[in-house]
Amino acid sequence: MVTLGGDARDAGISSAFLATSWESVARRAIDLTVAVIGLLVMAIPMFVIGIVIRCTSEGPALFRQQRVGLGGRTFTMYKFRTMRTGVGDEMLRELIAAELRGEDTSVNGSFKLDNDPRVTKVGNFLRKTSLDELPQLINVLFGDMALVGPRPCLEWEARMFPAEFRPRFSVRPGLTGLWQVSGRNDVSYDSRVAFDRHYVENWSLFEDVRIILKTVPAVWMSRGSY
Repeated sequence: MVTLGGDARDAGISSAFLATSWESVARRAIDLTVAVIGLLVMAIPMFVIGIVIRCTSEGPALFRQQRVGLGGRTFTMYKFRTMRTGVGDEMLRELIAAELRGEDTSVNGSFKLDNDPRVTKVGNFLRKTSLDELPQLINVLFGDMALVGPRPCLEWEARMFPAEFRPRFSVRPGLTGLWQVSGRNDVSYDSRVAFDRHYVENWSLFEDVRIILKTVPAVWMSRGSY
């Protein structure tokens, strides 16, 4: 578990996530149903993607990384590997650290690394189509993630968050979320935080369904892909 220097209640959370309700039970049931169906339907495409990754660059097909989830607990998140192996993430670390210090590091208002040299050609396609996220259906199945919620952050990133950012840890991180359907990486870092907090404090089952339905056209159009 990552020490966050405060818990969800210290951050002033009044979310429905902190109470047990039929909506919470229904939410988990939907997560399980979609994860099982998704893994069954996408089994062959995922197998093919894995082979293509292995044949076009050195390294494993799956990328495993420790992320921070509900209550500050860490878990292993799965993705298809989109980067070359042996290349560090110092560039990303410096970018996020600068954003947290209040510095403007955006490119035309977008928080992202354009033409990232770490990403392979196959990886670039997988990111634009969000196919690299498919293995996270396993995380949803295991209960580490939900279909909808804030994106799971890195351990060092979580430790740098000020108190007002910590409401996101009162919920399971999601495969998709409010800021992803509001522009994906064409949304500034501050706006992402605001979207995450708004989602946590105003959660409803209807809102989850709305975000899931909006995710499909957002991915199809590769809007703000990363």
